[in-house]
Amino acid sequence: MFGLLIVALAYLLGSIPFGYVIVRASKHADIRETGSGGTGATNVSRRAGKGAGVLTLLLDGLKGAASILVARLLLAEPAFSADASWWIAAAAIAVIVGHIFPVWLGFRGGKGVATGVGVFLVLAPLAVAFAGVIFLVIVLLTRYVSLGSIVAAATIPLFVVIRNHITPDAEFAPLLSGAVAGAALIIFAHRGNIERLIKRTESRFR
Repeated sequence: MFGLLIVALAYLLGSIPFGYVIVRASKHADIRETGSGGTGATNVSRRAGKGAGVLTLLLDGLKGAASILVARLLLAEPAFSADASWWIAAAAIAVIVGHIFPVWLGFRGGKGVATGVGVFLVLAPLAVAFAGVIFLVIVLLTRYVSLGSIVAAATIPLFVVIRNHITPDAEFAPLLSGAVAGAALIIFAHRGNIERLIKRTESRFR
């Protein structure tokens, strides 16, 4: 029961729509009516400027990291030690779900990328570092943030597996499960972008 409360808390934390609040406060506009309609940093940048986009990126990443740190803190008691890694993985998935499907905005939020980065910076920092390099290379070469995000998200589970082969981790199974689920959610949230990329109508980041 306690684990479920932690997962619910992670979802609610993920549901905080920082991008929506920033655009509403600075431009008196609804970010969901701009560009892709998402509440993430890229769309916020288009509507309210790069400064607002960076702030959104940091806050969305922070809520992802915070959900894992809070879950670890609350599950630190010996009574939870056996299942703690699985509950933390569940919290990781829940905070990304919260960002993509926020209860406060009718379950219409962002793409989960920054929140996912925050989550896995805590859980698998090396995987995020390598995926980040891939993201930067793709964006610099193509100017498609969405393509970079999709490919980078897909590589996180791969890097988790590679790291485990080099240094076996007792928490590998829950970590990989969280990484696969998180990547799948992020890719699903980009389904519209994937369609536009195929049709070559996707907007490039300037």
